[in-house]
Amino acid sequence: MSVPLYQAKAEFFRMLGHPVRIRVLELLQDGPTPVRDLLAAMEIEPSALSQQLAVLRRSGIVTATRTGSTVVYELAGGDVAELMRAARRILTQVLDGQNELLEELRESGGGTQ
Repeated sequence: MSVPLYQAKAEFFRMLGHPVRIRVLELLQDGPTPVRDLLAAMEIEPSALSQQLAVLRRSGIVTATRTGSTVVYELAGGDVAELMRAARRILTQVLDGQNELLEELRESGGGTQ
């Protein structure tokens, strides 16, 4: 029995639901990146990064290439970068709306309306 599309989408977004994974995807938008550079940018334990990279690799949204002792990760396709840009746009709009509400509250002097 196949999984309904909405369930597959929910699983996909759950897989993205970790700050380290999101940060890795943001960093990889700039192009292929060696693990050592990811570690330097993120300041986390190597084992923690390795675990999150494995999740992203199993999901198929990043790929890894080994050259000697260097492992380089990259996004599997441009759609992932577009998803990250869309998330940034959506979050910016949400936060702008919250800032507007906060400003209205401040201007009203905190009284109830």
